[in-house]
Amino acid sequence: MHKFKILSITLSLVLLLVIGIYVLQPEPSIVENIPIVEYAEDPVPDFSEYSQVNEKKRAFFEYLKPAIESQNEYIKSIRHLVQGFQAKELAGERLSKSQQKELDWLINEYRVEASQTPEKIYAELLRKIDIIPPTLVLMQTANESAWGTSRFARNGYNFFGLWCFEKGCGFVPSRRNDDAAHEVAKFDDLSSAMYAYMRNLNSHPAYKDLRIIREKSRDKQQPITAYGLAEGLTRYSERGEEYVDELRQMMRFNKDLID
Repeated sequence: MHKFKILSITLSLVLLLVIGIYVLQPEPSIVENIPIVEYAEDPVPDFSEYSQVNEKKRAFFEYLKPAIESQNEYIKSIRHLVQGFQAKELAGERLSKSQQKELDWLINEYRVEASQTPEKIYAELLRKIDIIPPTLVLMQTANESAWGTSRFARNGYNFFGLWCFEKGCGFVPSRRNDDAAHEVAKFDDLSSAMYAYMRNLNSHPAYKDLRIIREKSRDKQQPITAYGLAEGLTRYSERGEEYVDELRQMMRFNKDLID
């Protein structure tokens, strides 16, 4: 009986210890919990196997759509989070330590100047943290990856033509100039690549026009469209306006396959 009592007390203490450790664990950060679709690490399908063009396009769209949707849902969630932080500070309340940590992470991740006033910081964050229309993503990925058949897409999930600048960070382009040092980025999975692409559009100075177009649409309570935002991508390609025209033409031509 005595041994049973000691065992019961010991088990109770262990249980309390486990519960205590669990309760004291910091909550996982929402902003750093970047979504990954379940097939993200699977090999990229061989889209060149399709003999029918429309079948190939549909397969391409179906492969990318879940990854696009999951990243847009993530963006909407952190946008809502920032709006909550903004409302709290406007009400004269201080952010908690965990909230401030998340805000600081977003400020760094989206290239926002931290020395600005809180009002300007929030305005810039909300201008940058916003959705990218799926149609725009699909047309850019189709254009940049030759419908998923480029070696950068097949071997590194880079459907976007994204560059990196550290030696060994990706693939050395076969047509790179002798004095150039960039490589075409290589990613471990589709979701990481999709996140990097959307963050790039949402934070890089080159795509400021895209973000302004989107913000104006929101201010006027108008839909955020792929066709409208394409105008802000003149610096995505050396072809400039010709590139934008090509994307818009692709949107029109593939509309029935996307919807």
